[in-house]
Amino acid sequence: MSVEDSIRGLLDRVCSREKSVDEALAALRTLPFEDLGHTKVDHHRVLRRGFPEVIYCAGKTPRQVAEIAAAFSTRSGGVLGTRASQEHFDAARELVPDLNYDATARAIWLDREPPDRWLEGVALVAAGTSDLPVAEEAARTLEMMGQLPARFCDVGVAGLHRLLAHLPEIRKANVVIVVAGMEGALPSVVAGLVSAPVIAVPTSVGYGASFGGLAALLGMLNSCSPGISVVNIDNGFGAAYQAAVINTAIHRSHPSVGGNGDNRR
Repeated sequence: MSVEDSIRGLLDRVCSREKSVDEALAALRTLPFEDLGHTKVDHHRVLRRGFPEVIYCAGKTPRQVAEIAAAFSTRSGGVLGTRASQEHFDAARELVPDLNYDATARAIWLDREPPDRWLEGVALVAAGTSDLPVAEEAARTLEMMGQLPARFCDVGVAGLHRLLAHLPEIRKANVVIVVAGMEGALPSVVAGLVSAPVIAVPTSVGYGASFGGLAALLGMLNSCSPGISVVNIDNGFGAAYQAAVINTAIHRSHPSVGGNGDNRR
């Protein structure tokens, strides 16, 4: 039974007075999920949160990822799996032939129902080329959520002129994601130059004293620049989700702000 069929049946019971409106509202908050044995797939999340549940592939077997992806693909036009290996993708594609794999982002994805218009307004700034896997995870997530991110790569503080060359474009954004490893200084610099909120993403890039991204994380948390929020180490997905929610809300409230997007991906 599809999500729509489940909800239709519930509404029919409300109409026939078998259930009260309050009972239906309570049911809609949790209904429905599909039990695969190893995983309870939350098909209803898209109605509660506006975006389907995302598969975190790390730690899951290729078969588990394949079965979860197949379950989502039968009830949703979109599937996104993060931290996916080639083995995860190969297994999942056997069950979902039109599934795609982004090797840089380490993501499996399927978008059968892309939006008619893409929302502009998110700037994605990456300090170095080594930060691209995390940045591209963010980019893929943004695209799955109907956003058209403007990418600015390899603009770290070691060569600040590279960032300043793109500053007029970055300042047009409604929200800025900044991805950086090493000492994690780039978000502080960007936040001091733009008026939009900045979402900082520390990465595990760096030599021994970076402690797998902990140095960047602490540097971002201790920033003296206001307007910065910080997600966990290497969490490009979390930053993108937050940015998409902010940008979508801005477009709904002020349709002319940040442009209306176009049909490019």
